[in-house]
Amino acid sequence: MSDALFGAPAVEVAPGAVHVPGWLGAHTQADLVRRCRDWSRGPAGMRRHAMPRGGVMSVSMTSLGWHWAPYSYSRTLPDGTPVQPFPDLLGDLAVRAVTAAYGKPPAADADPYDVALVNFYDADARMGMHQDRDERSPAPVVSLSLGDTCVFRFGNTETRTRPYTDVELRSGDLFVFGGPSRLAYHGVPRTRPGTAPPDLDLRGRLNITIRARGA
Repeated sequence: MSDALFGAPAVEVAPGAVHVPGWLGAHTQADLVRRCRDWSRGPAGMRRHAMPRGGVMSVSMTSLGWHWAPYSYSRTLPDGTPVQPFPDLLGDLAVRAVTAAYGKPPAADADPYDVALVNFYDADARMGMHQDRDERSPAPVVSLSLGDTCVFRFGNTETRTRPYTDVELRSGDLFVFGGPSRLAYHGVPRTRPGTAPPDLDLRGRLNITIRARGA
């Protein structure tokens, strides 16, 4: 993964929310797509979670390190099977991502990154506006995009509605949000099917979000 850091200029979308276009090189993207396919074959597979009010997510997901289900984490799958371990390489990528976004590494006493959610969007998948508030840690969320381009809607901390900013995330892009934007509402209203780099051999969008759950 030696081509991961290209030093593309970072764009601050909101205080603590930073977009770094083209952060992942082509080799790293292909490697992560391959790994995502391996992780999706694990005990949990890719699943569409049922929401408390009865709806079913259109995004398919698998978890690493901790199993996420609305709205909690556990060390085991619903059938008691242990969750796949959190890969060290994602922890290393998260630290490098925070450094790229903020210009400095996480503090020495920061909570370690220990959970990742791998989300797959087909042409019809969407993600409604929500907050990532199931973690106890205030560590920034690291989001990596692979495959099809998406419209990423980044809002405010008070409401799912305006004001928000729509950001186009392409394959290889990095988005980090922490500090005053850590609990901002965000979502994916649409993807752009057929926009993935041909060399990835990927139809759809993969999104890896890396988080620190906290003690």
